[in-house]
Parts: sequence; C-alpha cells; structure tokens
Amino acid sequence: MPALNHPHTQRLTLENGLTLSVRHVPRLKRCAAVLRVAAGSHDVPAAWPGLAHFLEHLLFLGTERFPAPDNLMAYVQRHGGQVNARTSERHTDFFFELPPTAFEGGVERLCDMLAHPRMKLDEQLREREVLHAEFIAWAREPAAQREIKLFQPLNPAHPLRAFHAGNRYSLPVPRASFQQALSGFYQQFYHAGQMSLSLVGPQTANDLKALAQRCGAQLPPGQSTPQLDPPTLMTDAERAYLHLDGHWLSVMVACEQLPPGAPEALDFLCHWINADKPGGLIAHLRQQHRIDTLKAVPLYQFKAQALLQIEFSATADITQHATQIHEAFADWLAFFNAQDWSALRDEYLLLQQRRQDVSGALELARHDSEQQSPELTEHGVMALKALLEQLQPASTWQQAWQLPTPNPFLRAAKEPLSAGLIRGQTSAHRGLRTFAQDRLRNRRDLSAMSFSTALPSHSGEAAIYLRWQLAVNPGAEVLPQLQSQLRSLQHDARQAGVELSFSAVGQDWQLNLQGFHEPMPAILEQALRALGAAAAEPRVSSPPAISLIPIRQLLKRLPDICQPCAELSVGDLEHCWASARWDGLAVGLPAATQALITPVLSKVPGTPDAHLAQPREHTARHHWHTEACGSNEQAVLVFCPIPRPDIADEAAWRLIAHVAQTPFYQKLRVEQQLGYAVFSGLRQCHGQTGLLFGVQSPHASTPEIFEHIRTFIRALPNLMTALDEKSFAEARAALAQQFSIEALSVTRGSELLWHAKLAGHPSDYLKSLYTALMTLDTGTTLNAAQRINQDKCSWLCLATDPEPESFIQGRSGSLPTM
Repeated sequence: MPALNHPHTQRLTLENGLTLSVRHVPRLKRCAAVLRVAAGSHDVPAAWPGLAHFLEHLLFLGTERFPAPDNLMAYVQRHGGQVNARTSERHTDFFFELPPTAFEGGVERLCDMLAHPRMKLDEQLREREVLHAEFIAWAREPAAQREIKLFQPLNPAHPLRAFHAGNRYSLPVPRASFQQALSGFYQQFYHAGQMSLSLVGPQTANDLKALAQRCGAQLPPGQSTPQLDPPTLMTDAERAYLHLDGHWLSVMVACEQLPPGAPEALDFLCHWINADKPGGLIAHLRQQHRIDTLKAVPLYQFKAQALLQIEFSATADITQHATQIHEAFADWLAFFNAQDWSALRDEYLLLQQRRQDVSGALELARHDSEQQSPELTEHGVMALKALLEQLQPASTWQQAWQLPTPNPFLRAAKEPLSAGLIRGQTSAHRGLRTFAQDRLRNRRDLSAMSFSTALPSHSGEAAIYLRWQLAVNPGAEVLPQLQSQLRSLQHDARQAGVELSFSAVGQDWQLNLQGFHEPMPAILEQALRALGAAAAEPRVSSPPAISLIPIRQLLKRLPDICQPCAELSVGDLEHCWASARWDGLAVGLPAATQALITPVLSKVPGTPDAHLAQPREHTARHHWHTEACGSNEQAVLVFCPIPRPDIADEAAWRLIAHVAQTPFYQKLRVEQQLGYAVFSGLRQCHGQTGLLFGVQSPHASTPEIFEHIRTFIRALPNLMTALDEKSFAEARAALAQQFSIEALSVTRGSELLWHAKLAGHPSDYLKSLYTALMTLDTGTTLNAAQRINQDKCSWLCLATDPEPESFIQGRSGSLPTM
C-alpha cells in the first residue's frame, strides 16, 4: 500500500503533540497554512448549539500580543493574502495564504490566536450579534432551507438533524454555565494533541519545519481526545430515500460500518458518477431531456459513516421524471459494479497527479490536512465494494452504458502536424492554400493576439483570453446555448488543470483559459469548434437558476452595469460570429506551446482587430441601479472608478484601497455591526479600475447602509493623513511587493495584464505599476482620496432598494455633506 502522502510531503509529531506536515513546492509564488482542530459542531454539548462556530469567530478578534489592528485577519489583508475558517461537523479548519516574505508573521499569529484567546465578554456580545446576522442570512437562503428538509428522514437523534449554526438565543453569553461550557470546550479540544498543521510553500522542507516548530511550540500540549461515535443515520433498515424539491431530485444513501479506505472510495465513486461523457449517466438522462445537471457528493463523512447525495436538477419540475431518473441511476450502478476498475484507477491516478501538479499553495495544504491517498488503493477497492453493496446495485442492467473514455488532455500532446498542412487537413488537401497564404493568415491572426512576455514562461502556468465585440445581438438565449456546448469540454479541461470559461460582459463575449499550458492548444481548438457548431445544435433550456444572497447577486451584476450594452440589431448566431471583431492576449506560454496556438487562431470566428475600441474615460455621474433580490435583507455596493486610466492615479487608488480595507471592516462590521458581509477593496471590471465597498445587513435599511458607506468614504482623506511617514512607507512597500514579477503567479498576473489591455495600457503595465507604487508619495495619495468625494469622480451604486433622497441630491454636483 503506498504512503498516504504526496512524495514531497513530510510528516512528524512535535513534542507537544502537534501533528505537522510540510511540503516544499519550488514553483509556488505563495505559501499556505491549514490548522485543523479535531472538533466541530457535532462535538458541542447539546445544550449549547453553535458553540463551536461561535468559538471560531472569537479566535479572530485578536490577542494581547496581536490586537485587532494587527491580528491574523488584518495582517493577511495588509499583505494581499486570503484568510478564513470553517467549522464542520467533526473538525474546524483555520487557513490562510500569503507571500513567502510575510508567511512567518502569519503562522505566528495563527498559533498565537489559538493558544491565547482573550474571550472578553464585551467582545463576545458583539461577535454574537455578527453571528446572529450570519445565521439570519443563512436561514433565508433557499439552499439552506432545502438542506434542512433534506435531512428530515434521518434519525432524529443524529446530530445532522440538529441546529448548529448558533444565534442570539442559543448562545447566552452572560450566563455562567455557558461561559463554563465555552471554556471547557476550548480546553478539551484546543490543544496541540488535537491539532494538525500543514504548511506548503517554495521554502525548503527544513525551513518550513523550523517555522512550524518555533510557532507551534506555543500551543498548549495534550493528547488526542477521542470523539464520540454518533448514532446510526437511519432508524430503520432502509439505506436510501428520495427527496424532491421542484427542480431538484436527490437520491440520498446512508452508509454505515464502512471499512478503512472509505473516503477515497467515496471520492472515486462520485468522480465517475459525475463524469459527463457519452454513454454515462448524465449524458443518458440529458439526452432524454430529464435532467440538466448531476452532482454526486458525500454530504457527511465521519469514521465509518457517510451520507451520499446524488442531486439531479432540471429546468422544469423534475417530479414527473423522478422514478425514471432513480431507475436509471440504479441501472448505471449495476453496470459500474460489474466492471473491472483497473483502467479507471489508472485514469483517476493521472487526474490526482495533475491536480497536485497545478494546485496552488492553499489547495495543497488542504489536501495534506485530509491525509488521503492520491489513488484508489487496495484498501480503497475493498471499501468501494462495501460501499456499492450498501447501495444495493442489481446484478444485471438494461441500458447500453459505457465507461468514460480517457481524458485526452491528461496525456502528453501529440506531435504537431506537418508545417505544410493546415491543421485538420491531410496530404490530400495540399495545394488548397499556398504557404504564402498560410503565412499571411497567421500574420493577420497574430496581429489581434498579443503574446505577452511580461511574466516568465517556465512555471507551467499560462493564460489565454479571447474577446469578441459584437455588432449583432443574437438574443438572450444564445449565451446559455454556447455555454452548454462547452460543458463537457470544461469538465475534461478542469481535470487536466485548465479552467475554461465563456461569458458575456455588456456586448462583448469572452473566452478564458487559465492553468497548465501543455493541453491549452488542443482545448482551445475544441472550444472554438464547439462554439462554431452551436448554430447547428437544437436550442437548450437554461438550468435552474441558483439563488444567491443579495450581496453576491449585486457582485454578479456589477460587470454588466459597468459596461452597458449599446443598441444592436438582432441577428442569428451565424451572422453574429461573421460580424464580430476579436482580439486576445496570451500570457506565460512557452515557445513550443505558442507555436501550437498560432495555427489554432485561424479557427477563431469573426475578424481579428488589434485596435478594438477601449473604454471611454468616465464622465462625472452618480448612477444608482436597483437589483431586486427577493430577500428580506438589504445590500449595497458602491463602486468608484478611477476617472482616467492613468498609472499614477491607479497606484494611488490601489494604496487607498489597501489601507482602507481593515478599518472599513472594523468600523462597519465589528463596531457598528451592520452585518457579517462587509468588505472593501480594489476591483477591476472590463478594464475599469475602482474602489469597491459592499455591505449586506439583516436589519439596516438601504439608505442607512449607503450613509454608513458614504461617511467612511468621506473620511478617507483623514485616514490617509493619519498615516505617519513610516506607516505610509510600510504600507506602500507591502502593496508594491504584491505586484513584483517575482511575487505574481501567472493566474494573478495575467488577470492584471488582461484588464490593462482592456483599459488601453501598454504592454509594460506591470513594471510601470510597480514603479508607480514604489515612488508614490503622500501628497499624491491624499489628493486622490480627496478627489473620490468630488464631482469629478463617478459613483456607481447597486442596491436591493431604490435610491435614497440623499443620493438623488448628489447627482448634479459634489456629494452632499452629512
């Protein structure tokens, strides 16, 4: 049996009991840490539901050594990283990602906040209200309501049936018995013997181990505390049940007494259920117009228990097809159970290896914390057989099922075709076009596709962007049709380490590929072929819309509002492609891959145009867009775009966003307790760069939220003035470091370069931005902060309610004073 760790992962146990894993990955530009505590919401005493989630929140409030302005969250935000935590049923994860130069400070703060929480009563009372707001938002989400109904057939004594989110009423903070329970839970589980720490980065394994030993030593020592086994998932002999909810049908399977290897067996089985390939379950049901999507996932897994969900969705009510869908699933299981899985195991191993080859630091650290094999081992095979036995497949099957064909993008690309032939042609076609014509065509294609050398091409990562400016409106139903054509290809591309997306922004269409460079030429060629063939395919209905909380709905709409559509004549898809003009950008491609991309560009529909119209400079305007979200909560986004695409202005606005991020969160979320969804930062929308502020609140009205945001924006000059020379220099250096070539991943750098191209910046944008940040002075930054409140600066507001009177008054001039 192979080791449970990737070959580059090392494991050891520190003297205080902390389990440690470190992984050295030279290609990474960032580092990540995941600290897992083996205790979750199901380990809490029944009298105090939500206590584990509440404790997770409290740990982020700062310690005596690192108070709120310098705690882990503020520190990570200051260095351009990401940080969060998650309380699950039987474990709690704390995780972050940072540049290597800031990683030590992050690990120090992570260990300190778990070892020395303050637990002050006034802070607990404030945080309980934040958690209550989070609970209200969660309870109102349709997905959460479906989940509650989904668990109703389970054993009432099983903790999956209980309430665990926590709210104002389940967390009686002032009560002595609650404080005793909170302290007892922390002491029982929050010690080194109950924790594992995973570190991943470009540093050597010895450096990572030394860092973990130095910081992890402050965690209190202890021995592993056994977690109690839960009762059975079902009270009767039935293993499975169906749950119907309009557009959704879920087949639920409760599994008990699974042998070791069950986690890898579940992942293996779900992977092949989800395979969107001809002859498979999804293709069969979709061909019969019974479903649009399928997703198999273990909703719950602990020790020998698992609850498996196979969720089917359809555009129309799925009830009339529920029986046939369930029967088809059972038939497919019978087929799968009878197969020799050797080829599938080989394919699965290739997939897992590719995933680890292209994963970022945080994803790798999460993988190491799970300690799961990258392949289906012999133990996994035994567990899979036991799992299928509980799924009770029949001995025979009726449909002509097929095992999925191998993913072509997981294997090395074939040799390129002869240079004398057009791709897709054989020697029989020679002479249809002369070499001179081919070279002329390639030059024309290259004139619209820019191959950037701003980032190195040896990392294995690359990105390709294609944009079409439409001259004809093909109708709202065409975009879902095109996206449907790409669905199967997206599935294969993602497994091969490439994220493929096709979207619309205003009147433009955009095709993006990001990830592992090697399969990109073949994926791009197939994507273009699929988009071109969509005109001949029958219309498809859109899958059921996923309900979003208000703030997410506003964020989804922001790019469209920033790039309004012009009036276009209506035409069919063929006319749309023929009249479109396109350009593109490729970043990080090695010379060999670039040579394979070049002939593929001849298949891009439309006319190449390296001089597509750039966004106009903003005229001073205050615009309010109301987006109905069907929620009792209110949300507001305020987007302030830079008046002109000047690199010096952008540097100043980026620094303002960088400095304002933590105070905005502290002021509106912690002190004023407007809600749990509070954020700010710099945002780029189709070439437009600006400051973005967002708040969702369960109790404040839209005018009240807007006033709070506006008050903070008006105080930005004071915030910048309050920085002394040292603080300003430190903030500027920390921000500039994020845009150095050495620190930028291809994914992040290519996004910046693409938006720079859309905004009309020259190809040396990254170098110019870094220089502008390093030379930025306090006077320029203060002037930029003052201009945000002047009538020369536009404010674009998206909200769940119509504009308040105070906003209307500010349209014709500078914003009204408070």
